[in-house]
Amino acid sequence: MDRLLLEYLPIVIFIAIAAVIASALVVIPFLIAPSKPDPEKLSAYECGFNAFGDARMKFDVRFYLVSILFIIFDLEVAFLFPWAITLGATGVFAFWSMVVFLAVLTVGFIYEWKKGALEWE
Repeated sequence: MDRLLLEYLPIVIFIAIAAVIASALVVIPFLIAPSKPDPEKLSAYECGFNAFGDARMKFDVRFYLVSILFIIFDLEVAFLFPWAITLGATGVFAFWSMVVFLAVLTVGFIYEWKKGALEWE
């Protein structure tokens, strides 16, 4: 039994070292970093909203639609690169699977386009 527990010792040591490093990386910034932000840091940055405002302010839903479209097409590219590289080895089934995948994404894109989600006024 001791031999079995001894085999887990490197894992326990690794977890302990990881916990110490993670705790240090969380605690040290609170001790070292300054906590007095200047007015420039509190001003509106790229989004155009004040840094500390009401969390319940109205926000246009088109921003969310654009972000969802970005994620969808980002994932599409993430799937297309490995598929294109391994297409010679995977064969016809992989080709038609990707064609179906791209068709579903195209139908979703056409739906968004017809609904006017990409129109900015």
